[in-house]
Amino acid sequence: MSGRGRRRGFGYVRKLPSGRWQASFVGPDLARHSAPHTFETKGDAEGWLGRRQADVVAGEWRPPVPAVRVAPLTFDAYSAQWLRERDLKPRTREGYEHLMRSYLSPVLGHLVIDTISPSVVRTWWSQLPADKPTVRARSYALLKAVMNTAVADEVIDSNPCRIRGAANTPRAREIRPASIEELAVIVEAIPSRHRALVLLCAWCALRSGEVLELRRRDVDIEAGTVRVVRAVSWVGGQAIVGTPKSAAGTRVVSIPPHVLPAIAHHLETMTVTSPDALLFPGRDGVSHLQPSTLHRNWRMAREAAGRPDLRVHDLRHTGATMAARAGATLAELQQRLGHSSVSAALRYQHAAQGRDKEIAAALSAMAARESH
Repeated sequence: MSGRGRRRGFGYVRKLPSGRWQASFVGPDLARHSAPHTFETKGDAEGWLGRRQADVVAGEWRPPVPAVRVAPLTFDAYSAQWLRERDLKPRTREGYEHLMRSYLSPVLGHLVIDTISPSVVRTWWSQLPADKPTVRARSYALLKAVMNTAVADEVIDSNPCRIRGAANTPRAREIRPASIEELAVIVEAIPSRHRALVLLCAWCALRSGEVLELRRRDVDIEAGTVRVVRAVSWVGGQAIVGTPKSAAGTRVVSIPPHVLPAIAHHLETMTVTSPDALLFPGRDGVSHLQPSTLHRNWRMAREAAGRPDLRVHDLRHTGATMAARAGATLAELQQRLGHSSVSAALRYQHAAQGRDKEIAAALSAMAARESH
């Protein structure tokens, strides 16, 4: 008869309505312990009890360890782990954390990661602000990167991010480089302590973060070069010094000869003699120049030149454009600018090191021609 337990010398067996057999016994701990599964025949159930009885008699039986319930893995938990394990530059990490906090977690964070389907992703993506195309693209690209890792970790079977083109950032605004005449006006209009900064950003095509971390020891007036090995970025109002933006960003750039006197004058009159002294420090002469101070002075100078659209970073674009006009090849431009990509890396192999000085000299010749 099913449902009634049958007592044996040790333990109980019971036939279930399904026809299968269940086995249990009271252990030395006086607690009842059931087999972890049912059995097809009564003999199989009794055999399991016999083995347990032998363990008890031999003193080898131990109560089973309770199974530990593992909480379902949410997207928030996995993405936090993903960020912790990434070797990211401070500004990049800050950007990712902002996207997670503002655009991914509010909708996806509480979901168990393996329940995020393509339809869930499409709904989330459709709700991102339509007036922020760059945010939409970067948020989607970040989600796709996290999910790619989840696939590799075998947390999910496949990546649910399948919206074609969703990670493509919109075309950047058209940058109109400054003319040589406009640069001259800007250099005259900006405070004297920042003139060399503008010249290095424009004529050497340096990033502002690279220029603001330059030390006296990085400039060799005799050789006519500036060495770029560090950069400063601002995270949460704090200056963070690290390596340049990419591996190719570590480089030595030739300074155009017509700019050298202004750089030398800056070193002589506005930089302390210590090799570690910042070329462009803040008001205290020691800490980094605050971006807000630079941009306040920059805005006044660009207005004087009639270029309210020109950003500090556009000086780098201006420098690249002028170097190209001076005859630099694509490989030489990438080397001078410190750009890093697979195709650029291949071209670097063919870029002649000595050509950078020729490019710098050609820039000076071009400046002389166009200033008359």
